Amino acid sequence: MTDTITQNKPTPAFIGASWLALIIGVATYLIGLFNSSMELNEMGYYFTVLMLGLYGAISLQKTVRDRADGIPTTNLYYGITWFVLIVAIALLVIGLWNAGSIELIEKGFYGLGFVLSLFAVVAVQKNVRDLAGFKGTEVDEDAEFDAPPNPPFESGR
Repeated sequence: MTDTITQNKPTPAFIGASWLALIIGVATYLIGLFNSSMELNEMGYYFTVLMLGLYGAISLQKTVRDRADGIPTTNLYYGITWFVLIVAIALLVIGLWNAGSIELIEKGFYGLGFVLSLFAVVAVQKNVRDLAGFKGTEVDEDAEFDAPPNPPFESGR
């Protein structure tokens, strides 16, 4: 058995679906916030929780991928990324649980928008990372004309 991992380039359909899911998740969450009757400080709380969750999910995905690719990461940072993601989820759950002014259906709306956004941002980050790994690997017949010529080596300066 070999330890090599073959990596395929993400398809345009998967890339598009990932971006669409992220846009739908974030948009529904933010539209729900905008249309709610919450006070501005409550809206800010839920917006901040969404941003913290998105950052935590991206950072955790990158750290896990770095480890899988053999790029060294510290256990401290790995632990912090898990902690940030768990805190973001906990803050959303606690906030929704204690929000007496929000209907149950609206709470579910925020929860689903949040979960969809987290899932989608991980998929988008994976696609960005995979595409960056493939960048420059395709054979381009006109590549020699795209790069500027190397300047001649000058000595004596």
